[in-house]
Amino acid sequence: MVIDYSFKFLKQFKKLPKNVKVKSVQVEKIFRKNPFDPKLKTHKLHGSMKDYWAFSINYSYRIGFTFVDAQHIRFHAVGTHDIYK
Repeated sequence: MVIDYSFKFLKQFKKLPKNVKVKSVQVEKIFRKNPFDPKLKTHKLHGSMKDYWAFSINYSYRIGFTFVDAQHIRFHAVGTHDIYK
């Protein structure tokens, strides 16, 4: 699986608290093995973001992404629920 990171994602990632950065690296490893692992709580978004999916880093933080194709994923945003605005 290939994951690429949008400029917005990289910019938001730099601003995350250190503990969230560490945790996000851990959950990305799980995501690479199985994007729908129950630990991630992967879910489809709705409304204006209906083309996007998200998974949890922890209770407060999540990563928004899209499936480009079967083996290619793009991470678009990372943060609290504010990433949906």
